[in-house]
Amino acid sequence: MPRLKPTDPNALRDAQLLEIAELHLFLETLETRNSDALDFHDASVWAIRSALEAAFEAGRRAGSTTVSDDTHS
Repeated sequence: MPRLKPTDPNALRDAQLLEIAELHLFLETLETRNSDALDFHDASVWAIRSALEAAFEAGRRAGSTTVSDDTHS
């Protein structure tokens, strides 16, 4: 069953960030857990680059949606 999309813009952003972290950095959460072993991770530069590219693209898509929504008002 697909996940329901949150309607709160911050919740949507957080869900996208978590998805990127899961897919590219293999992190199970972005929540602070107050444990060095759980809060600090080693990541390859190519995984970091891939995550940054995915975040950039998500922002670009969100920006183009906002611009096109504004022009049709």
